Amino acid sequence: MGSASQDRVLDFAPIGMWWEITKSTADTRGELFEAINVLDPIFAGPPLHTHPTAEESYAVMSGTLDVCVGGKWRKLTAGESVNVPAGTPHTLKNESGAVVRLINVHKPALDFERFFRRLHALVCSRGVNLPPKDLRSAILVSMLFSEHPQEVFSVKPSRRVMKALALIGRLLGFKLPP
Repeated sequence: MGSASQDRVLDFAPIGMWWEITKSTADTRGELFEAINVLDPIFAGPPLHTHPTAEESYAVMSGTLDVCVGGKWRKLTAGESVNVPAGTPHTLKNESGAVVRLINVHKPALDFERFFRRLHALVCSRGVNLPPKDLRSAILVSMLFSEHPQEVFSVKPSRRVMKALALIGRLLGFKLPP
């Protein structure tokens, strides 16, 4: 899709998403993590979640993005953006029938890059669905979220449910990518 070096590309093909990391955590010395996200028309989005200590923004480059911030859904088109303050429940999806390109920023960077690289490994190497459509996927995503509480936690399903699923995964011997 792009001319980025392979270590900067996260192709989440099974779930209809492709990323190019444009500003890594190292590039910005932890100030932010930025990626161009390309979302296929089938992209269903992540669970409703928050970032306890980081803000996130979406700036649409092309297409129409459906975004929910603080319980309110709206459509963003090319040239429009939204900032999600730390602690605000949010999610996104693409129901437009066309590809959406956007710039996604997490600020500060915290450990978001590692979180997304691990998520990429789960989706592409271990067949995890997003949103999870089977118990195994739900357990692995829950384990990932539970290992990154500073970066993200789920609102729906609840954090309590995800912690329970993560515990079940650990008891069953499930392992996450490094």
